[in-house]
Amino acid sequence: MKQSKPKYKQIIDAAVEVIAENGYHSSQVSKIAKRAGVADGTIYLYFKNKEDILVSLFQEKMGQFIEKIQGETTARQTPSEKLYILIETHFDLLSKDYHLAVVTQLELRQSNKDLRLKINSVLKKYLDVIDGIVEEGIREEVFRENINRKLVRQMIFGTIDEVVTNWVMKEQHYDINKQAEDVHELIIEGLLKKK
Repeated sequence: MKQSKPKYKQIIDAAVEVIAENGYHSSQVSKIAKRAGVADGTIYLYFKNKEDILVSLFQEKMGQFIEKIQGETTARQTPSEKLYILIETHFDLLSKDYHLAVVTQLELRQSNKDLRLKINSVLKKYLDVIDGIVEEGIREEVFRENINRKLVRQMIFGTIDEVVTNWVMKEQHYDINKQAEDVHELIIEGLLKKK
């Protein structure tokens, strides 16, 4: 498997930095190779082309991201706590890796349809975590039963995603982690069963 090859991670990490700094379209494979400290030809031992690098870096980084979020949410008791930790972990992970935040929030959005489909298949695992939290909340009769589950998922992911995009666009001039509580409160108020 190519992920276990020694230079794979080096190339992925270099690609995140180069694409964040130069934009996807201005990031030549040679720049990525130079940043990774490998010969240009070495890149092609691991990746078919620049698009393959972008998809692979998203799969790799998002895979780690999802694992972390799954681990953190599983360790919580209530659906509300799980939702809070999902928001907090999402903000925390991207605030610690500004280059990755730029790539996920800006560069991946400018991609072609085929690329978006590949990215969406990776993203589905993250959306499954959100669905699981919502379903648990409904089962435990904490969240309203009569909610449009697909719309709720879009609203949760869309809200978290937009807050991060705004933070990236404002060049991180504020602490995004401080917004986790407000975002959680706004979302949870719409989900809670009224007494």
